[in-house]
This record gives sequence, C-alpha cells and structure tokens, in this order.
Amino acid sequence: MRTQREKLSGAGAQLATEVSINFGSSLAGLLIPVVGSPLVVAARQIVMVIVVLPLARPRLRNLTWAHTWPPLALGVVLAVMNLSFYQAVSMLGLGVAATIEFLGPFALALVTSRRILDFVCAAAAAGGVFLLTWSDGTLDPLGIVLALTAAAAWFCYIVLTRRVATEFAGLEGISIASVVSLIIVVPIALVTLDLSVFTWGVVGLLVLVGIVSSAFPYTLDTYILRRISPRLYAIITSFGPVIAAGFGALVLGETFTLLQQIAIVVVCVAAGAAIATQRDRPTSDLELTATAIP
Repeated sequence: MRTQREKLSGAGAQLATEVSINFGSSLAGLLIPVVGSPLVVAARQIVMVIVVLPLARPRLRNLTWAHTWPPLALGVVLAVMNLSFYQAVSMLGLGVAATIEFLGPFALALVTSRRILDFVCAAAAAGGVFLLTWSDGTLDPLGIVLALTAAAAWFCYIVLTRRVATEFAGLEGISIASVVSLIIVVPIALVTLDLSVFTWGVVGLLVLVGIVSSAFPYTLDTYILRRISPRLYAIITSFGPVIAAGFGALVLGETFTLLQQIAIVVVCVAAGAAIATQRDRPTSDLELTATAIP
C-alpha cells in the first residue's frame, strides 16, 4: 500500500514533469523561428538516445521482422509526432497546438467506452477544440492539420508503446524506437541546417530543451509510477494544455481570447472528468500516456 506521503510526493513529481515538458516546448517555440523545428526535434532525440541507450542497449541478434516491426514503427511515429507538433507550435502557438494534440490520447481512451458520460465528455472536448480553432480566424489551417497529425501520431504512439512494452524487456524496445526516430530526424535537420544562426546561446537552449523535455521527465518516470496510480497520473497529464497555455503566455508572449481560454479549460476538464470517473479496471490506454513523449 502506498502511504499518503508517497502519493503526494509522486503527484508533485508528476506535476513537475508536466511543467518541465511544457517549459521545454515553450523554449522550443523560441528556437524554431531561428533554427527550424527539425533541428529542435533532433536535439530532443539526441538527448533521448543518450538517456535511454545506456540503460537498455538493444540486443539485435536472433530478432525476426515480426518481433522488431513494432519498435521500428514506433520510431517512425515518434518522429512524425514530434516534427508535426513543433511545426504546429510555430504556426499556431504552444497553447493551441498542445490542446489539439491532446485529442489523440483522449480519443484513444474513449474508443472502447460505452458510458454516456464519456460521450458527453468527448462532445465537450470536441466543442472546445472547435471554439479554439474557429474563434480566431487568423489561425493557419495548415497548422491545425499538423496539430491533428500530431494527435493521430500520439494515438498510434500509445498503441505501439503498449505492444512494445509487452514484447521487450525494460526499455529495450524504446531504445530501438529512439534510434529509428533519430535516424529519420537528423537528415531532415541537416538539410535545413543554417550554421550562420548558431551562437553559444542557441546551442545552450537546444541542450536545455533536450534536458527539460526528455532527460528530466524520463529519469522521474519510475519514481512517479511507483508512488501514484496510473489514473492519477493521467488526470494530472490531462491538464497539460493549461500548463502549455501558461508557458505560451509567459515565455512566448502568446495571447488568448476569452473564448480560447474557455475552450482550453473545457478540453482539460472534459478529459479529467472522463478519467477520474472511470471504474477500477486494468490500465486504460489514456492512462498509458504516463509514458508518452509529447
């Protein structure tokens, strides 16, 4: 049994990771106009590989295609998710992009639902996103498509992560996926690379984005999941868009209309209500977003 103190420390650590990840995304928002989103994603992936590989170096001998395709596919999905999300951030802003992207895991959690309340929550979330995207006529349609692409990729990421987790020991499958993602992202980053914009400040920010968006959250995952339930983890995660909007305003100077503020809150509350009212059962797909990489 977990003690109350352990639960509080776990919840506090999870909140810290949400703050860290979204702070990293806001720093990425500063860098993208300078170096481009592919290079920012490449920096994150490099840090991910540095963190994961020493912990779980994949053993490739005697692996068949049937056994290895899930982590390979996961690596492709991971690259698509991060590239589309950061490009959406550059076009829509962090708060809007993060809210739309969260539709991916939320939709997955409701796929097998039969409760009326869940359908009400889904309708509320969809209405919130409609308000968010159409209350401001200046939003770039391509940015919305990219954010929806990131949402779909996050949906697929959770499904594949679940399979990889059951077929590979520890972080071995994730380490394969991280290398595949890096192989995809680095050539794109090199094509768009402009050495003239590099300064020590830019390099420092790229490293910082990798640390606060990848290294720090990864090292806390085990600590957190040993102290709080997956449901509580998912509830805290569901308020990520609000945290993202806050950093968008503080770091990037983003502004939101009253309707947009209401829309972001509606999406988060709908997701939180759907998760919090679930009956005790085996871990749901949305609860597996505890291990997702935004």
